[in-house]
Amino acid sequence: MPVSGTARTHRRHPRRSELATPASSERMCAKAPASGADLVFLDLEDACAPSAKESARSTAVAALTEQNWGGTLRAVRVNGLDTPWCHDDLIEVVTGAREALDVVIIPKVRTAWDVWWVDVLLTQLERKLGLGKRIALEVLIEEAEGLANALPIARASTRLEALIFGAGDLSVSLRARVDGNFDPLSPYPGDFWHYARAQVLTAARAAGIDAIDAPFPAYGEPEAYRESARQAALLGFDGKWAIHPSQVPLAHAEFTPSKEEITSAEDVIARYRAAEAEGTGAIGHDGRLIDAAHVLLATNVLDRASQQPTEF
Repeated sequence: MPVSGTARTHRRHPRRSELATPASSERMCAKAPASGADLVFLDLEDACAPSAKESARSTAVAALTEQNWGGTLRAVRVNGLDTPWCHDDLIEVVTGAREALDVVIIPKVRTAWDVWWVDVLLTQLERKLGLGKRIALEVLIEEAEGLANALPIARASTRLEALIFGAGDLSVSLRARVDGNFDPLSPYPGDFWHYARAQVLTAARAAGIDAIDAPFPAYGEPEAYRESARQAALLGFDGKWAIHPSQVPLAHAEFTPSKEEITSAEDVIARYRAAEAEGTGAIGHDGRLIDAAHVLLATNVLDRASQQPTEF
């Protein structure tokens, strides 16, 4: 499977929170820029009834072009490739929004060819319209086939900036027995979604792109959302979907390195470099070994901190 384009265009932009907003709702689209989310996507798929999908395109274009989004990434989730709406979603939104659209999110991706098809159409549109920038892609891994093909999907296009773990539709595809929050109906040993999360995260890291965790439908349970975000952050995810603006600051708190983490990382690197200058490859500090692997872990922390605004 050839990779489209010549060089990966991954922009180092924070994706701690990705806020879903129904593209059919002018009221909610008007409120979205003030949410403080790192990325807002106007949803033409699940958030729009079939009767509203076509009219929602113009609502999305108006929101993208007429509002001040500041530093927020502006995205649209189109309908699936197997629907009668996807083709026109791409053409109408890209033609209308032009440079005001940063990212297209593709749902229910099953194979690398799905990504390739969207990439080719975007390339044609960009050339036809004379756009001054490339539109990036994010894709949802939310089908059994997509999960099995996560790595080739992650490497399918140089436009691709993130893989998103979609627990809802994956529950359907796997025939999992879960509740409305995608949690198992009965006690389950360990993290019910660990394998799927690890697959998505591993594929994203192998491709050099971001990994975004699944939405948390129970927006009235902030502490449960926080815990879900914390678990994803510990595993290595870069951010999490939010289905309500109240979830945005919770995601930021979990995916932003704390002052203590930053101070500890700086201390590890400083101690190791000082020892290295004296010809020592590993040192002990507070009863623990510090070697090259610990320096790389500390570098990861500082790298994350440098990519995003600090919020303490």
